[in-house]
Amino acid sequence: MPGRFRQWMHFLTPSEAHRRLGLVCLGVGHQEGRLPTVGPRTLHKHVAVVVTEGGGWFRQGGEPEIEVVAPAVLWLFPGVEHHYAPGEQGWTEWFCDFTGPAVAAYQDLGFLDPARPVIPLTAADAAVHAIGRIAQACRRGGPYLEVETSAVVHEVLVALRQARADEDPAGEPVLQSLGRDACLPISVAEHARRLGMPLADLRAVVRRLTGSSPKDYLVSVRLNRAKDLLAGSRLPVAAVARRVGYDDPAYFTRIFTRRVGLPPSEFRTQESWLA
Repeated sequence: MPGRFRQWMHFLTPSEAHRRLGLVCLGVGHQEGRLPTVGPRTLHKHVAVVVTEGGGWFRQGGEPEIEVVAPAVLWLFPGVEHHYAPGEQGWTEWFCDFTGPAVAAYQDLGFLDPARPVIPLTAADAAVHAIGRIAQACRRGGPYLEVETSAVVHEVLVALRQARADEDPAGEPVLQSLGRDACLPISVAEHARRLGMPLADLRAVVRRLTGSSPKDYLVSVRLNRAKDLLAGSRLPVAAVARRVGYDDPAYFTRIFTRRVGLPPSEFRTQESWLA
């Protein structure tokens, strides 16, 4: 009937011990139909509202109204006034409430942005599946409920990032190229030239996707490969250094020790599976 809607929701109150996990789930729910207007209101938590069918509008603070067309995610930020509602035909939504210090890292990495509270999605299936698992856990209950639901919040955030309409579903070509050529003895400027883009644009893309500079990203790729070689081969450390782009083994050892926390030889002792 017109004006009718259906809803299910459940809320959690994690303990201080659970909050030390870094990211905790505070609630989950599903609503569909001609839902009532929300707000204006201000919350103390983050919420991801995934709209899977229908459309409507959203307004954050005194900013202009934004059209919402499914599939899309609405990001509600703590301390920021928001106001939204479905259109005349209603919509279907799934939501997940969360908080914790780890949210700051996700924000730094570009998974959510207060300046972009409405993000169009290419699909919502993976995010809805993850939110549905939180709902199932809440219905089931159990002593590990808060830990289980909090773990799945990470999956929700990743699924929403991968489904963004402005992301390449096959993977970011810039990062693919950097990863492929990371061990070549070339500068970041040369990487940008090979990609056919200004150095400033390369820096902006890598910062948006990884939260680090191109140089730091390249170092991470090199060290990941170095770890694989140290653990899975008998190559001398100097040979490993050359394989991952460092002609000076001493410099490689300093970089490795600073970033990993122990020298390459000790990492090999701890991690190698070779007799």
